[in-house]
Amino acid sequence: MAEKFNRATFSRNFLKNITRIKNPDEMIEDAKSDGLEKTLGVWDLIILGVGAIIGSGIFAVVGIAAAGSADGSSLGAGPALVISMIVAAIACIFSALCYSEFATMIPVAGGAYTYTFATLGEFAAWMVGWVLMLEYAIGFIAVACAWSNYLMQFLQLFENSLPAWLVHPPVWLTNDVFTVGKMLSENPDLSVPTILGVPVCINIPAIAIVLLMTAILVKGTKDSAKMAGLMVFIKLAVIFLFVLFGALSFAHTPPHWVPFNIHTFAPNGMAGIWSAAFLIFFAYIGFDALATAAEECKNPQKDLPIGIIGSLAVTTVVYVLVALVLTGMVDTTGNVSLNFLKAPMVYCMNMIHQDTLATLISVGSLAGLTSVLLVLEMAATRILFAMSRDHFISKRFQAIHPKFKTPALLTWTVGLMAVIGILTLDLNVAAELCNYGTFTSFIIVCVAVLILRKTDPNRKRPFKVPFSPYTPALGIICCGGLMVYKFMQSGASAMLFPVWLGIGAIIYLLYGFISNRNNENKLHNELVHGKEKE
Repeated sequence: MAEKFNRATFSRNFLKNITRIKNPDEMIEDAKSDGLEKTLGVWDLIILGVGAIIGSGIFAVVGIAAAGSADGSSLGAGPALVISMIVAAIACIFSALCYSEFATMIPVAGGAYTYTFATLGEFAAWMVGWVLMLEYAIGFIAVACAWSNYLMQFLQLFENSLPAWLVHPPVWLTNDVFTVGKMLSENPDLSVPTILGVPVCINIPAIAIVLLMTAILVKGTKDSAKMAGLMVFIKLAVIFLFVLFGALSFAHTPPHWVPFNIHTFAPNGMAGIWSAAFLIFFAYIGFDALATAAEECKNPQKDLPIGIIGSLAVTTVVYVLVALVLTGMVDTTGNVSLNFLKAPMVYCMNMIHQDTLATLISVGSLAGLTSVLLVLEMAATRILFAMSRDHFISKRFQAIHPKFKTPALLTWTVGLMAVIGILTLDLNVAAELCNYGTFTSFIIVCVAVLILRKTDPNRKRPFKVPFSPYTPALGIICCGGLMVYKFMQSGASAMLFPVWLGIGAIIYLLYGFISNRNNENKLHNELVHGKEKE
């Protein structure tokens, strides 16, 4: 029988409640009674995984990882970027294996949030869900603004044929308020409307793509997977062409990593390799989003591990091929053009006079970011759906669209909140906060696997993490080390992350804790009245 709750006090009862775990069997039963429609197969999962991972990282960050940042704050790996990519992939695979074990054992929406509830309890689950909003929801906003920047760069390729107002619109219609503020400090004569001295900025392309992605997700997960598949095909085709034409150019000009020399292969030694691995690690983020869609898989026990690990494998092969061609075409051991750091693949194609292919790569960049947007918003929505089921947020968000069988109200809420974020957030700080959310969720999942192996050793595990406890422990060490490395280098985000955690704890105490206890009261009263009627 559900226990009656009286009031929140810092007592043994309080501690018992905040550490209350939710039985995995109960989670699965809840998913069966009011769950989402099962539409995703193994290829859908691999497409969504590749769609989430291959984005701005391979089209932009790879240049900085190879040659170092323009301000010297980040060392480049040079041709040893290949090693950096493999190191980053290994760091991810430990967490990916842990995600796979949980996703097959508890195939319900929520990802790391759900796994935490099954092992560490109610309060820890809420905090992980709160942190995941940094990775998915705020990451969604940051990528939408990056998409806007890429769109404007793409349109400028056609400035001779398109109207000037479309190619060069006012900066306040294509940027966030903080970016425009920096522009005004450098050019006070810039024409920007203000209210009480604050610039008025409406990033129209970013808002438009957010609303479009939201409408597609509302229509259905299967349709979303189809669109992601189209985007993945476009960007993989573009990358293939880049690798092909880049490799063909070596017939005329030998690659810069031939003949092999350790000083030219790794110009900054291990420091450059580790620095690049840290940057490239974020180009792999996205595979964990697949776990949030476990409830919509036709055969999660078999398909999810293949989808998670398969998407990582495909991505690693693509990244290594790009790194070999990129560092072969451009000498990354010295100073490089700023255009190479911004758009390395486009720069390389222009260098060998493949202007048409450079344009296609710009299209591939937009396709890559579009697929990332789709998966990030889906992941944020599915986590909030699971939290609504557990009474942390309003039950109204559990409403399923009668025709499309998707959480339409929740999806539109996430989309509209993203629009507000685009209008108000400092996106540079927000992007760094996303990193902390990612590291935290990866570490928690690795810890949770170890805990459940002890507390529920007999539970059926269709997929088991090999070499446990060493594999989860290595995941904790790798992600924890990178998180400490980032924390030591960061400024505002390093201070804001604890603030974000504190706000989450306050919301839990003032709403989530009370809401869960009220639900327990309701169950208690229903059981009492039911017995009285008998």
